[in-house]
Amino acid sequence: MRMMDEFEAQVLSDLSVLKAQMSGLMGDGNGGRLAELERRMDSHERNWQRAKGFAAAISVLLAVTDVAIETWWRR
Repeated sequence: MRMMDEFEAQVLSDLSVLKAQMSGLMGDGNGGRLAELERRMDSHERNWQRAKGFAAAISVLLAVTDVAIETWWRR
């Protein structure tokens, strides 16, 4: 019966550690590390979309400039 008590104590100790880790990971109602990671990923995705839009606008501008220069040189 003594072994079962030590086993139970170990299980309860491990459960306590697990609960503490889950609380740190998920948060205690105020958001945890996962919520922070989600916010950072959303910010990163918004910045990536802006960069792609900016690159597309620059490429269009360069294409129009190239066509204008080619037209001007052929006169």
